[in-house]
Amino acid sequence: MPVASVWGQADVTSDKGAGDENFPVGTVLIGRRYRAPIHAYYNFARVIDDMVDNTRLTPDAKIVRLRAMGEVIRGEREAPMRADAQTAVTLRQVLLQTGVPLETATDLIKAFCQDAVKSRYDSWEELLDYCRYSANPVGHFLLKLHGEDDDTLPPSDALCSALQVLNHLQDASKDLRTLDRCYLPRPWLAEEGVTIDDLRLARSKPGLRRVFDRLLDRTDELNAEARRLPNLIRNRRMRIYAAVIVELSHRLAARLRREDPVAGRVRLRADDGIRALAWSARFVI
Repeated sequence: MPVASVWGQADVTSDKGAGDENFPVGTVLIGRRYRAPIHAYYNFARVIDDMVDNTRLTPDAKIVRLRAMGEVIRGEREAPMRADAQTAVTLRQVLLQTGVPLETATDLIKAFCQDAVKSRYDSWEELLDYCRYSANPVGHFLLKLHGEDDDTLPPSDALCSALQVLNHLQDASKDLRTLDRCYLPRPWLAEEGVTIDDLRLARSKPGLRRVFDRLLDRTDELNAEARRLPNLIRNRRMRIYAAVIVELSHRLAARLRREDPVAGRVRLRADDGIRALAWSARFVI
């Protein structure tokens, strides 16, 4: 396929940065030697997220670009000298230099290719399978980068899946309006007598609130498993970072219990960060 047909004419890099995220990216909590690789991973993930969320691209065009990014990661394709494509070149170099598996990048592409063609979900299990590719690889990358053991991966998967579901709840209305995408299990909505279109209202109906709470019940189970993670991490800075993220995940879930994500995006606040840092202090030693 001609290069222009694969990559298109426009660079899709957005102006979205780390400040747009719920959780700190490449923060001072992370050891200095790890920050550049983490930023390379984040930049790649942001670009492929931009690709799949670009409303000017067709689903087929999105998948072609995403698969090309995967081919660059695997060393199967040259990338044009353009900011979006070059994030894959940079990340490939990082992965080869550090020995972190290529799958921590290519699994993300599987999830985003799914986003290009799938906009509805029918079960919690289906949603967790999506999280397996869209979120869990991030934890694998960080832990493998720090040389941590495989026993850290199950609680990391729980944490990353919890964070992904919480993000879906935060953005449920926006995702439907801008992307016609909804991750809430449709049978759960039907059981409560509400529909996906109720996300377009000014505030949540009682039935929709019960669906949110049901998802939060499942997320609480994931967060409980994630509590094990900091104690399993050997690297002190990474252990503290993980503890902060675990606590922020708990605090965001609690905010989503109290506040209505349909009425407005529920966000963490400064005091949440302060309390998360205080909770992480127990893992300093």
